[in-house]
Amino acid sequence: MSKPNPRSVVIVMIEDDEGHARLIEKNVRRAGVNNEILHFADGTSALTFLQSADTQASGPLLILLDLNLPDMTGIDILGVLKGHDRLRRAPVIVLTTTDDKVEIQRCYDLGCNVYITKPVDYDTFATAIRQLGLFLSVMQVPDA
Repeated sequence: MSKPNPRSVVIVMIEDDEGHARLIEKNVRRAGVNNEILHFADGTSALTFLQSADTQASGPLLILLDLNLPDMTGIDILGVLKGHDRLRRAPVIVLTTTDDKVEIQRCYDLGCNVYITKPVDYDTFATAIRQLGLFLSVMQVPDA
């Protein structure tokens, strides 16, 4: 039997809307998820961090990815992640306002694990994120 990894999963949130980022973190915490959450407001800084040697030592990763970012698309980021030897197994949850069927298909084709459309209504959004938090609390994540 393999020994469980004592290193906690680090959640990397790539979200340019500060209000959405706060709402996501608050409601994930309300669901009992206490993992470290690193927030990046653009794709460039997120990819710089994710591809750095420091990330290798930080243990398993889970990525929450918005598609609509100021400097590049989430689709571009997803392509880089899934083409990277060390990061390709990191689960990616796309969390975005885009509900276009073509974009959804494209994300799954590129290897996203879950695609969630952000509800427009605040209360519905908060509830959806709490449910996501419950999901995060039970899912298994591979080592980087």
